[in-house]
Amino acid sequence: MGRKVILATCSLNQWALDFDGNLERILRSKLLKNCWPIMHHNVRYNCRVMFLNRKILLIRPKMLLANYGNNREFRWFSPWNKLRHVEEYFLPRMIQDVTGEDTVPFGDCVLSTKDTCIGSEICAELWNSRSPHVDMGLDGVEIFTNSSASYHELRKADHRVNLVKSATTKSGGIYMFANQKGCDGDRLYYDGCAMVAINGDIVAQGTQFSLDEVEVVTASLDLEDVRSYRGEHCHPHVHKPCHRVKVDFSLSDCNGVYLPTHQPIEWQFHTPEEEISLGPACWLWDYLRRSGQAGFLLPLSGGVDSSSTACIVYSMCVLVCQAVRDGNSQVLEDVQRVVSDVSYTPVDPRELCGRVFTTCYMASENSSEGTRNRARDLAAQVGSSHMSLNIDIAVKAMLGIFSMVTGKWPQFSANGGSTRENLALQNVQARIRMILAYLFAQLNQWALGKPGGLLVLGSANVDESLTGYFTKYDCSSADINPIGGISKTDLKSFLQYCAEQFQLTALKSIMAAPPTAELEPLADGQVSQTDESDMGMTYSELSVIGRLRKISKCGPYSMFCKLIHTWREALSPLQVAAKVKHFFKMYSVNRHKMTTVTPSYHAESYGPDDNRFDLRPFLYNTRWSWQFRAIDDQMYSRGHILIFHFPQPAWEFSDEARP
Repeated sequence: MGRKVILATCSLNQWALDFDGNLERILRSKLLKNCWPIMHHNVRYNCRVMFLNRKILLIRPKMLLANYGNNREFRWFSPWNKLRHVEEYFLPRMIQDVTGEDTVPFGDCVLSTKDTCIGSEICAELWNSRSPHVDMGLDGVEIFTNSSASYHELRKADHRVNLVKSATTKSGGIYMFANQKGCDGDRLYYDGCAMVAINGDIVAQGTQFSLDEVEVVTASLDLEDVRSYRGEHCHPHVHKPCHRVKVDFSLSDCNGVYLPTHQPIEWQFHTPEEEISLGPACWLWDYLRRSGQAGFLLPLSGGVDSSSTACIVYSMCVLVCQAVRDGNSQVLEDVQRVVSDVSYTPVDPRELCGRVFTTCYMASENSSEGTRNRARDLAAQVGSSHMSLNIDIAVKAMLGIFSMVTGKWPQFSANGGSTRENLALQNVQARIRMILAYLFAQLNQWALGKPGGLLVLGSANVDESLTGYFTKYDCSSADINPIGGISKTDLKSFLQYCAEQFQLTALKSIMAAPPTAELEPLADGQVSQTDESDMGMTYSELSVIGRLRKISKCGPYSMFCKLIHTWREALSPLQVAAKVKHFFKMYSVNRHKMTTVTPSYHAESYGPDDNRFDLRPFLYNTRWSWQFRAIDDQMYSRGHILIFHFPQPAWEFSDEARP
């Protein structure tokens, strides 16, 4: 006879330090009820608590902490290093008053019911090479639970799903994966994906991107299927057995014979373009509704980057309208508060954009009609409240102050000026745009007779941050940046997706235009400055270099050794050496800019964010003498003669290029 059980896992949109809201969402999930900071012998542990009918059954501390990438668990917790060891934990008085217990088991233990055995993993333990589920499964644990805080990265979902499947493929069992969802007040977006698996198959799947604050995923499964699977695949366990905490309770009952069991499903993965459309949009919505502001303001240049940010805001409005249609009362309440209208019900994403999204094209004498028209057309199609202004009068006023003090008036290189003058004239335009963006963000609502202020959105991509190809404190300086962790290559694909998904035909001309800052004089009315010529390499090359620097931990020499093979069909070793040296020169000169970069949505595993993900020096020896000499020696040994002339774009030697 089968032993069928009904299991549930969940994804909750929790917010750091929002104790009332977090409790309310926990109660809505009907899975948990209490939480408190656990210290054992004056040491703080990250723990999972198992309880039943107001009684705590056991406390299981985390044994393998995450201390890489965005994870810094050792700041707050210590790992439990006593394998298979259990101690007595004295409960705080406030908990004693609730449960009526004085002490409970604390340590590496599992729960033994009348009909099965339940074990727990915590978050990153699933990713570890010594995952506890392996030994627990060999010792007879049939159900594994995992309460996780796994954040979104592009193309990461399949890795997470495969880990859950593999956890029960080799030795059978049921795996219940719960995950945080939403923006918890930082650069990360936790993307749900609660799931249930049995014997290597996914049988229940939660959503990856959603505005629902609470999502519960259930599955009815037969424990006998686990036992049959293990009867064929498992061998006797020889290690020290798990400590079992017995409980007088059954998950199954005798009436389960007529209960249908969930069957395997095929996981539906999003494409990277869909992930960019959905993840940052959900993150922006959480940030907006929790910030107390009335909307967003975006300097819209008509280029790929700012257009991508605009499309993400539009996607957010699409999600909000869909959630309201689906009856999400929390989203409706939030949007009414954002627009300061309790009678408002959003129906059309374009109309909602007009209420919460302001775009601004800031022209100068170096701007082309093409970018102005592209910005105007896209704004009209997404429905933003759009304005166009000219910054020349402010630029001239700023330069006039400088000239009055020094008696000199700087000139662009095209007009006979020096490299230093050329750069200064570009930077003053960029920084004035930042000042104007914040001025309009603070006062535009006031000028319209509406309450609240606007959040300024940035639009520098991950590759530009990596090389420092932006002006410090320009209009890339914003409150938040939804594309700061996304590569230019992915953004172009994303815009192609948006053009088709949202029928935004204005994006076609934007994608066809060469990326340009438009900070230098036009040549016969046409753009003479392009990003890739300024940087000395293509965006696709930067993506490769970025992954080698961060993920593969390559310095100049090891990167050169890899790229002479990777790029051998397109570039000679001489050309590879030139690009590697040029990149590290740019990177080291401009690394200091990462200390003030706008908080950005984390989406890429090679992001250069200095705040928590990519902790590196910001003062480098920019000559890289030993490393570059090693490259030269390798080239000489191959019979090449190295005489390099590096292009030195003005922005590379900027006034702010020195810490």
